[in-house]
Amino acid sequence: MQSKFLEVEPRSFSPLSIPGLSDKAQYAVNAALDAMSTWRNEIADASETNGQQVIEKMAAAAKALGWPEQVVDTVRTQIQSVAAIQIKTMDQIMEVWEEQLKLPNPATAPTTNMLSRMQSPSIIPAGNWPGSGSFPAMNPAQVWLQFMEQWQKSWAEAMTTLTKTGKSQ
Repeated sequence: MQSKFLEVEPRSFSPLSIPGLSDKAQYAVNAALDAMSTWRNEIADASETNGQQVIEKMAAAAKALGWPEQVVDTVRTQIQSVAAIQIKTMDQIMEVWEEQLKLPNPATAPTTNMLSRMQSPSIIPAGNWPGSGSFPAMNPAQVWLQFMEQWQKSWAEAMTTLTKTGKSQ
């Protein structure tokens, strides 16, 4: 059994000094990025702790049912992918904001590039999902829905295979 459920390093946040912004705006920006960084790290920690526990319990249940290890391996991969997408989405949002804030006058700089990068499908990790790597440009909510549809299809296929395997024994 692997030692870590999710290989994610904590993300530290260092308050930004942003020339040209009022103290109020700088405080608001730093508070927002700090909150997102904290949330992201909490998700990573919870995914590590809870994911490992869930997989251990599912492995015990699958073994008791006589199911192959492939069922648990597939579930582990899918749960890890969901957690990784969520964390990578948050990282991407923070990186885009930080880049925008490094511009000479971020308050008045165009946000077109920022918005374009946040709608990029680059957060999708390569995997065993049908059509992976061929997602059209979409916003993160659309990516999430697409990902969950594929997960549901994969889960249904796995359960159908198990049902057929169980009936033939």
